[in-house]
Amino acid sequence: MSYLYQKKKGLIEKKQKIDAEDKAVLVGLVQGEQTYQQVEEYLDELAFLAETAGATAVKRFMQKMKHAESKTFVGKGKLEEIKQYVQSKDITLVIFDDELTGSQIQNIEKELGVVTIDRSDLILDIFARRARTAQAKVQVELAQYQYLLPRLKGMWKHLERQGGGIGTRGPGETEIETDRRIVKDKISLLRKRLSEIDKQSFTQRKDRGEFIRVALVGYTNVGKSTLMNLLSKSDVFSENKLFATLDTTTRKVVFENTPFLLSDTVGFIRKLPHHLVESFKSTLDEVREADLLLHVVDVSHPQYEEQIGVVNKTLQELKAFDKPIVIVFNKMDLYEEKNIDEWIEDEVRHEILRELRERWENETNGNCIFISATERLNLDELRSTILSKVRDLYKIRYPYKTAFFY
Repeated sequence: MSYLYQKKKGLIEKKQKIDAEDKAVLVGLVQGEQTYQQVEEYLDELAFLAETAGATAVKRFMQKMKHAESKTFVGKGKLEEIKQYVQSKDITLVIFDDELTGSQIQNIEKELGVVTIDRSDLILDIFARRARTAQAKVQVELAQYQYLLPRLKGMWKHLERQGGGIGTRGPGETEIETDRRIVKDKISLLRKRLSEIDKQSFTQRKDRGEFIRVALVGYTNVGKSTLMNLLSKSDVFSENKLFATLDTTTRKVVFENTPFLLSDTVGFIRKLPHHLVESFKSTLDEVREADLLLHVVDVSHPQYEEQIGVVNKTLQELKAFDKPIVIVFNKMDLYEEKNIDEWIEDEVRHEILRELRERWENETNGNCIFISATERLNLDELRSTILSKVRDLYKIRYPYKTAFFY
């Protein structure tokens, strides 16, 4: 489970908390115009995140409130209900779907007697477990310390009342300031190290020559890495878990004598911690520098339209939304399995699929395609579309190369 920050003599020590034996309960708040169904769907994703980190979600709690309670996030009655369940079922972990402050975490843990984390902390833990390269490890560690910094006061809250009189400083304040200085120094050091790695990465990207660059983007676990393997005939790690890919992988691909660079990038997710986006901006430079984006969508997911919105918003934050984009609706086999009765007449089935295609072709000005990577469905059409787009881009970017390619 993320990292527990232990305090010894004013020093911050990171210790991993989530174990495979952890039994967790999930907590979500229904706020504003949200519905119980929406929050239930958010908790579905939170359960998948917990599973990816190694824990098992065994129970969910939801409460409808106008605003989160400042001290314990949920109301007193709901917290007591959670406490009784936690104690009766030997629960070892409580995960909130929304971000908590340091004092909220401390108050909740004091009341429940078990480790409490929020969605951001859980995502940071998954990234920490999956980081393989030096760049990814530094990026994750930087995000962890940035997440920790504003929560230090809450972590030391139990010492605040131990101070002296007017003009004196209590041990709580002293410890907080010591830890703040340590964390700020660590953040500064990590930023410097990351800057050096970024320079090396930039040099490597410059050395790739004059090739059109294509990047696969999309929500996490939509099949980008599987598609990368099919298009580039390479062996990029992929599995049915969130954030299987953290480091950008780039391969040279050739379609009908036309070469281009294809990159697989880290998946996006709703409520992605801001510090994580900031830290991974260097990795996401591959997206900013791409000439063409293939936005892969899991069309079989019940909230695929919301996921499209999350990705588009992230692309806007990265200032990459103005690039040519082709939406690749993946997992059409699962879409038909989930949404079309197997006993339905072929004519009706084709009509349902036609309406789906027509709707998105209108919304994307024809820049979309429907495939199944695992079933190899419509891959030839996808390759043809990519080839056409890449050749058009060569005519604009590197016109003197086009005669050689064709």
